[in-house]
Amino acid sequence: MKHFLIVGAGFSGAVIARELAQAGHRATVIDQRDHVAGNCHSARDEETGVMVHVYGPHIFHTDNERVWQYINRYGEMMPYVNRVKAISQGRVYLLPINLHTINQFFGKTLSPREAKVFLESQADLSIESPQTFEEQALRFVGRELYEAFFKGYTLKQWGVPPSELPASILKRLPVRFNYDDNYFSHRYQGMPRNGYTEIVQAILDHPGIEVRLKTPFEPSMRQDADHVFWTGPLDAWFGFSLGRLGYRTLDFEVIRGEGDLQGTAVINYCDAEVPYTRISEHKHFSPWEQHEKSIAYREYSRSCSERDIPYYPIRLVKDKALLERYVQRARMERGVTFVGRLGTYRYLDMDVTIKEALEVAEAAKAALHEGRTPEAFYVNPLD
Repeated sequence: MKHFLIVGAGFSGAVIARELAQAGHRATVIDQRDHVAGNCHSARDEETGVMVHVYGPHIFHTDNERVWQYINRYGEMMPYVNRVKAISQGRVYLLPINLHTINQFFGKTLSPREAKVFLESQADLSIESPQTFEEQALRFVGRELYEAFFKGYTLKQWGVPPSELPASILKRLPVRFNYDDNYFSHRYQGMPRNGYTEIVQAILDHPGIEVRLKTPFEPSMRQDADHVFWTGPLDAWFGFSLGRLGYRTLDFEVIRGEGDLQGTAVINYCDAEVPYTRISEHKHFSPWEQHEKSIAYREYSRSCSERDIPYYPIRLVKDKALLERYVQRARMERGVTFVGRLGTYRYLDMDVTIKEALEVAEAAKAALHEGRTPEAFYVNPLD
């Protein structure tokens, strides 16, 4: 039986701890916060009774059947479809951009085929190989839709002009030539009936797992463990000795009121003049519940300082160069595995986080079964 120290009680840490504990090993999970589930933490708002996504909206969506079955093993997932609205230039539209958005924005009644031809006429076909976010948008949706829905929002979200962001960011945003306004296209989509925190607590509920909250990591803790799984920031493991990787963080302005505040879960505010990026009304994330009162978050994005909670890795050119230096150091480390969103400096959806945690745990169990020490499970964030 081995003893594993797992730093971070989010999905990555919880899944790895559970898998190793079920294999007969002992796991100690520490987290510097006073709760489990990381940024997926959810809790009842005392004043309204609404289940709140404390660190902003988290909607579960996946095509991975194994991951879907796994999360349903530890909590009840309720049907939920994410339907996002956007306000641009004083008008409300549907996102992602679909046939309704195109017809409404341009004042037309185009069929799917006509809309494809029309959008091609708007596109900048001189951009053959888009390298930046801006070039990607201009190439595929044209200047008017880009400026209405992407330019201002992206500037607020990332703090840099879209011309400085990689094209890969926009590749995740679909354009549909039908009236489907489901923000995601995955087979499985849902929301936990009683919040994400209850699910993570259930994953961690095993006699072979000890959870210590309000416990920051200390290097001396390594002495009592056969191996460490690190889900904290990659650069933090090395004491930021090469410099700090760039992150964006979020601030939330809480709004409470009677009844229904905005009529839907999420509204994006696309105009650069509006300082916030979106408003999320959390009662709509649990449509099976009824609440007379409501709570909403007005969301602001800014650069992450040393004391802030990191949310989104920026991954600009300078960050990638620094990341590569940290990756080289990480590959030389022994006795530690870097996992999760922060540990690999990538933006990961929850389903990918769970999938990779399961894979890392399986690799560790296989190594132990063969008499090897679990050293080489590092997920390359440059892949």
